[in-house]
Amino acid sequence: MSGWFWWAAGGLALVLILGRRPLAALGRLAVRSGLGLVFLWLFQGIGALLGVTLGVNLLNGLVLGILGLPGLGLLLLAQWAGA
Repeated sequence: MSGWFWWAAGGLALVLILGRRPLAALGRLAVRSGLGLVFLWLFQGIGALLGVTLGVNLLNGLVLGILGLPGLGLLLLAQWAGA
C-alpha cells in the first residue's frame, strides 16, 4: 500500500476520535429534525381542519428538531403574525 493510504487512514481515525461528540450531536439533530418533518407531515391533515397550515420543509423541521414543542408554538405564531 502506498503512503497516501496510510495518511488518509490516520487522518480519518483522528477525525473520528476528535470529532466523536460533534458527530453524535449532528446525528441527534438529524434524527430529531427528521421526526419534526414527520410530525409536520402528520400535522397537515389536522391543521387543515383547524385552518392552520405549516409547510413541510427543512427549515421548519430544524426548528422543531432544535426547539421541540416550543418550536411548534413559534412556527404557529410566525404563521399567524404573517397572515
